[in-house]
Amino acid sequence: QVQLVESGGGLVQAGGSLRLSCGASGRTFSSYVMGWFRQAPGKERELVAGIRSDGNTNYAYYEDFVKGRFTISRDNAKNTVYLQMNSLKPEDTAVYYCAASASSRIGTSGREYSYWGQGTQVTVAS
Repeated sequence: QVQLVESGGGLVQAGGSLRLSCGASGRTFSSYVMGWFRQAPGKERELVAGIRSDGNTNYAYYEDFVKGRFTISRDNAKNTVYLQMNSLKPEDTAVYYCAASASSRIGTSGREYSYWGQGTQVTVAS
């Protein structure tokens, strides 16, 4: 069982930056693939980025719409996964969720993730 709590959302101007954090309970955090998803009003939930359980960022996964702007990382000693978001755009406005998967690979579907946080709102003003 893993409990996830996101923080770091807020209101930012276009071009600005935010850093989201997701703290996890439980001693098995380091065995989970972690993903960041987002859901904008009226839209389906979508994957933003994922990272392997070992935290090797060379194999991190990013959707095309955030490549070069967002960076996912994790600190297994602190049971925390991060999403650094730079060059934010109004279309990045959404509720952002972190999620944990027991799979050995970074899944791109939310169905592959068993545990979810409550979400944190990110609003980018133009």
